[in-house]
Amino acid sequence: MDSLKFGTSGLRGLAVDLQGQSARRYTAAFLRHLDGLGAIVSDSVYLARDFRASSAAVTADCAAAIEAHGLRAVDCGALPTPALALHAMAAHSPSIMITGSHIPADRNGLKFYTPSGEIGKADEAGILAALRDEAIADGALPVGHEHVAAIERYVARFANLVPAGALRGWRIGLFEHSTVARDILGAILHRAGAEIVPLGRVDGFVAVDTEAFGDAVFGPLKGWIASERLDAIVSADGDGDRPLLMDGQGAFVRGDVLGLLAARYLGADAVVTPVTSNSAIEKTGFFPSVIRTKVGSPYVIAGIAEAIAGGSSVVVGFEANGGTLLGTSASVGGGEISALPTRDAVLPLLSALGLAARQGLGLAELVAGLPLQYAASDRLEHVPGEKSAALLGRLAADVEYAAAFFAPDHEIERLSQIDGLQFWTRAGEMVHFRASGNAPELRCYVESGSEASARALLQWGLAAAVGALKALP
Repeated sequence: MDSLKFGTSGLRGLAVDLQGQSARRYTAAFLRHLDGLGAIVSDSVYLARDFRASSAAVTADCAAAIEAHGLRAVDCGALPTPALALHAMAAHSPSIMITGSHIPADRNGLKFYTPSGEIGKADEAGILAALRDEAIADGALPVGHEHVAAIERYVARFANLVPAGALRGWRIGLFEHSTVARDILGAILHRAGAEIVPLGRVDGFVAVDTEAFGDAVFGPLKGWIASERLDAIVSADGDGDRPLLMDGQGAFVRGDVLGLLAARYLGADAVVTPVTSNSAIEKTGFFPSVIRTKVGSPYVIAGIAEAIAGGSSVVVGFEANGGTLLGTSASVGGGEISALPTRDAVLPLLSALGLAARQGLGLAELVAGLPLQYAASDRLEHVPGEKSAALLGRLAADVEYAAAFFAPDHEIERLSQIDGLQFWTRAGEMVHFRASGNAPELRCYVESGSEASARALLQWGLAAAVGALKALP
């Protein structure tokens, strides 16, 4: 068996397993699934990719399967995932993003989009049902190239979100690394009036997980805030659908806080977000409706549909990683931004900065005014899925084992199992363990009453998990 499987957003696995016939077969299965739905209404399928070393070859594999299916493959080059989705949907065409997102460089994946948007869990099942053991001839990168057109469409999308010049006086560092969003993000913020300071651009690919603030790749950021006299640093993950924001005091703004700020700026009357987002979102009273889901954009998209069906007029979804989905159009500053229900990094970054500028506050002041629990998260890498499953299964099934796991420092009050295991203690703290759907990792999310206690709780949770994993047979 190879490593390929559907996770929280698309098909993922080792690049060596995806490259070649596997990428072609999954692409062919996707197209057969769309045929069965009657969803192919144009003669083209759009492709884009991130900067990792294997992505160009996988793009050629996908193109070969598209051409073998009798359709035209259109290359959009290295482009953010939401930009590809927007461009392809405008052409009423399906699309495939070749990216491993934030996971290590030796891995890669495919994100599938129908002409109406990101696939759901039912589509994943349909693709797997249409998968065949077949040989599809080699192909090359497609000739049709719409890189510039796709960028222009995506940049134009944000023209009215923040008024031109609204960020005048802001000096913003752009942590470029190897995200495909780097040039686009800089251009959009420059139009809004900000002075942009490019930082940390690299050739090749560096995996950046925007939830793992402790990773060494983020080490220089706080120093740049001081040395470059910055009001903020912005960035995104490899394929530009997860944002990263550091305020002018050198503190990271968590993704769920970013999503909340975006929802406020966009005037949302309904928010859809997974259980890993801050538990105090409901307590803010900002939104008449808050729907909680499992982790993964397909679940958030299903929740958005539920909110719209329930009569909500402006629906915003976001994940704990900050990827923000706009389920309906929204009016901001006399302009309108259209719906795009797929994760986006630019939308929450621009919204948070726009909200701070509108209120005349720095980012740190803006976030400090939110009535939220202090939260922190990190992950244990190189933990096989079966190991995570064994630990989580035992914690869920064996009350005495779970009590001993948390003793003597913490006493369990209640447990939620919407996605992974979310333990609440009698002290009002939360510890949430879940296996990553994208990589062999065990993730830990915590909430507590202070920043210091949240950090301490996170370190305890990670250490406790390490000890328990070692003790497993």
